[in-house]
Amino acid sequence: MFILGTGPLCVVILLNELGWRNDDNPLGPGLLAGVTFWPSVILIAAGVIAVRRAGRRAKDDALE
Repeated sequence: MFILGTGPLCVVILLNELGWRNDDNPLGPGLLAGVTFWPSVILIAAGVIAVRRAGRRAKDDALE
């Protein structure tokens, strides 16, 4: 979600910097990035927390 949401905006910015495209206001990719950025960050954080908890449980079970 993070890559698919922010990727198009990053590509447009890169193309503008290279001079291959002159798009002063990339509204579509900007809206897509704005809508998908925070939900994807929240999902990434939830995944990191879930993996850490599962790792701790597995380590505790192995010690018993």
